[in-house]
Amino acid sequence: MKLGMVMEGGGMRALYTAGVQDQLMNLELPVSEMIGVSAGALYGINYASKQKGRVPRYLKKYAGDSRFMGFGSLLREGNIVSKDFAYYEVPMKLDPFDEKAFEESGVDFFVVLTDVLTGKPEYVQIKNGFKQMEALRATSSMPFVSKVIRYGNGLYLDGGMSDSIPVDYMLRRGCDKLIVILTRDSSYRKKIPGKAVRAVIRFWYREYPELARALINRARKYNHMLDRVAHLEQEGRIFVIRPSSEISIGRLEKDPIKLQGVYDLGRKDGQASIRELLRYIES
Repeated sequence: MKLGMVMEGGGMRALYTAGVQDQLMNLELPVSEMIGVSAGALYGINYASKQKGRVPRYLKKYAGDSRFMGFGSLLREGNIVSKDFAYYEVPMKLDPFDEKAFEESGVDFFVVLTDVLTGKPEYVQIKNGFKQMEALRATSSMPFVSKVIRYGNGLYLDGGMSDSIPVDYMLRRGCDKLIVILTRDSSYRKKIPGKAVRAVIRFWYREYPELARALINRARKYNHMLDRVAHLEQEGRIFVIRPSSEISIGRLEKDPIKLQGVYDLGRKDGQASIRELLRYIES
């Protein structure tokens, strides 16, 4: 059996994913492949390194720090989330990511990037988080408030613009069982952008028309994928863990109490899912 895990993004909403994963970590599930999108990748990689509790710890400590994210960072460097502090100083010095444990985990870990020239997704395997930090930064670089990132020979932004829930990619990779962690409750659907918003998108990314097209079509594609996820779930092909109640915080929430609440909801829902999850894996 080849067991995989998919982690949706959503900025600070992805603390829900961290809560779910921390609750599941003690089960020592035989997960051999993982894929994360945006913050789902940044937080989900800690499941592979087995660093339970790291995500809420560093976010509650640093999210409100002007060096970490905010309009100050946007004005200083063109990124709402600071490149140097959030992606390099925190994980490498202040609250270290366990690179050695990650490499020894045996998990093939992938992230989704959006190619700004084609508007299409690219899937990159992370073998060393520190050496490939720019790929991790690219998958989570939100449109409008982040600079385009060069990685290898390409130019990239947030993977959620092209493949928000990469279930099909993991099925193509031959996963027999798939755990999918979403950060929206079952009632959620994205709103289709109106004419004015579409015009702004086209103007903002006039140098990258295919990226603009991907952004404009994102809501339709996302809603279609939610329908597909529900269908695969009904067929018993995937196991979905989603918020049992609406997560109302924004992508850049800084309030440590609210952040803890999202994480706690993930832990609660993760615990509630264990019996059915084990039945799904063993079936």
